[in-house]
Amino acid sequence: MTEATNARNISLADFTGTLVLVGAGKMGGAMLEGWCALGLDPRQVVVLDPQPGASVSALAKRGVRLNPEKQTVPDASVIVLAVKPQVAGDVVPGVSALVTPSTVVLSIMAGKTLKSIEQALPGGTAVIRTMPNTPAAIGRGMTVGVPNARVTPKQQELVHRLMAATGEVEWVADEGLLDAVTAVSGSGPAYVFLLAEYLAQAGAKAGLPRDLAERLARATVSGAGELMHRTTIEAAILRKNVTSPGGTTAAALDVLMGEGGLDPLMERAVAAATRRSRELAG
Repeated sequence: MTEATNARNISLADFTGTLVLVGAGKMGGAMLEGWCALGLDPRQVVVLDPQPGASVSALAKRGVRLNPEKQTVPDASVIVLAVKPQVAGDVVPGVSALVTPSTVVLSIMAGKTLKSIEQALPGGTAVIRTMPNTPAAIGRGMTVGVPNARVTPKQQELVHRLMAATGEVEWVADEGLLDAVTAVSGSGPAYVFLLAEYLAQAGAKAGLPRDLAERLARATVSGAGELMHRTTIEAAILRKNVTSPGGTTAAALDVLMGEGGLDPLMERAVAAATRRSRELAG
């Protein structure tokens, strides 16, 4: 992997050509908003989505072209595949007419392999498979990508800049790692939200008013996450720093780290998500 980079000092004002976004749901729409906020000219964007969200429809007023006839779309510098993997077989072949020899296709579809994407596109198409996550909506995402052999350094740099606009970016050479990446960072935000949900429920059962328990859980999870973001100290050390021997935190960690605790549960959860990612590959 290369060193992670992030959205700081990223500008897309010098982007040339046309960006085609196929699928403008929560993730696709969030990325597009982020790109435009960092200087991408909406007039250089084409969105193909039968039911675009309100934010994307609002961008249409600034120049984004919504669902034009494909023969009217200018040569695409990059085509972003942001549809659900379950509908990829119906959607991806339909964009083949937009691919030119200089186009790079960027996929954020979970589970869909480079090979499966290549088979639905013209031979020799440059394809990059990535796995971002939902914090991309606030510029705090984590994306891991892998290119196929047709991708040029210039195309990879373009995709790097696009994804760095939404947060940190890592590259791997082994596509097989993307299933585990999906299980850890792609699905990971849901695990954290579940932690906050259960922490609030436990606080309410311990006697706290429900609304106070929810505020405490939300502030604690988000604050601890921000602390990790701002330091290079390992998570294990941060945990030890707030755990006094024989104290209340230690009593709770005896449960969470004991037999049948969080470690084996998380291992099983990540393994299940990894298996499902491989199943989605078809």
